[in-house]
Amino acid sequence: MRAYFFTALLMSAPLSGFGAELTVEQQTAKTQGIVLYNQFKATSAIPHLTMAAEAGDAEAQYYLAEALRKNKRYTTADAQGWYEAAAEQGDFYAMIRLGRGGDDICIIMQNCPAAKKPPAQWLKNALNLAKPGAEKGNSEAMYLMYELTLDRDWLEKSANAGNATAQYWMAIGDRQGEGFLLPWKRNNSVGHWFKASAEGGNPRAMMEYAAYLHENDGDLEVARHWIEAAAKLGYKSGVSSYGAYLAHAPALFDFKLDLVKGYAITSLLKELDGGGNIKAYVEELLPEIAENMTPEQIKAAEKFAIEWKASHPPLSFFPDKLGQ
Repeated sequence: MRAYFFTALLMSAPLSGFGAELTVEQQTAKTQGIVLYNQFKATSAIPHLTMAAEAGDAEAQYYLAEALRKNKRYTTADAQGWYEAAAEQGDFYAMIRLGRGGDDICIIMQNCPAAKKPPAQWLKNALNLAKPGAEKGNSEAMYLMYELTLDRDWLEKSANAGNATAQYWMAIGDRQGEGFLLPWKRNNSVGHWFKASAEGGNPRAMMEYAAYLHENDGDLEVARHWIEAAAKLGYKSGVSSYGAYLAHAPALFDFKLDLVKGYAITSLLKELDGGGNIKAYVEELLPEIAENMTPEQIKAAEKFAIEWKASHPPLSFFPDKLGQ
C-alpha cells in the first residue's frame, strides 16, 4: 500500500516553511488556486497559484508545480523549478516529489529537466528534517517518515498519535491484509481506524466508515451522520451520496425522503464541470429526481442550493497531495 492521501483539513501544525508573507490579493489567489486544483481544474488553477508562488509562498509553489506536471502528464522544466523553489524553503512534499523523480514519465520520454540535486539527496534532506519531529511525537512528521521509509511502524505511531490521514491508511492496510492481525480481529480494526479518522475530520474515512457500518449491520443513524458530515465538508463523494439518498435515487441508509434537499445538493455538482466524470452522473440523476417534483419544489431546491453553497466549503475531490 502507498499512502498518498493528504488534505489541508487533516494536517496538524505544518512542519514546512511557507515563504514570504502574502498580501490579501495574493492569499486570495492562492486559496482560489488550491480550490480549483482540488476540483481537478489544474489549468484554471495555474494563474492563481502563479501569483502566490511568485510572491515566494512555498505551498503555492508546490501546488503550481503539481498543476503544471499534471497538465503535461510529466515533470516539465517549469514544474521542476517550482518544486525546487518550494523544497529549498523546506516544503516536505516538494522534497518527496523531487525524490521520487525516478518514477516520472519524463524518463521514458528522455526529456527530464536538469535537476539541482539528485533525487536521493532530496529524500535524504526530507528524512533528516522529518525525523527529529517524529521522534518528538509530531504526528505529521511520523506520517512523513512512513512515506519516506515505508516502515509501517511509523504509520501506526502516527495513527496512534491522532493523525487522521494515518488512521485512514491503517484501516485501508488492515482491510487489504497488511500487518499481523488475527483474522477475527482484522475487521474490527478496520472499523476502529475508519471511525477514528472520521472523527479526526477525514471525509474519505467518513464515507468509508458509513459503508463499513452498512456492510456490518451497524447503526444506520451513525452512518447517515457521517455521510452528511462528508457532504458538509464539500467532499464530492459525500455530496453525491447525500443528495442521491435524500431523493431516494437510490433509497439507501434509510434516509427520510426529501426531494427538495436531494435535488438541491445534487445540483451543486454541476459546478465541477465534468471534473472526475461527474457531469454525466448529474445530467442523468437530476431529471430523474425532477420527475417526482412540482415546479414549486424545484424553485425551492434552487433557493436551497444557493444557501448551501454560501454556507459550506467549496466542492472538492480531496485529491492525494502526493498522488500520481
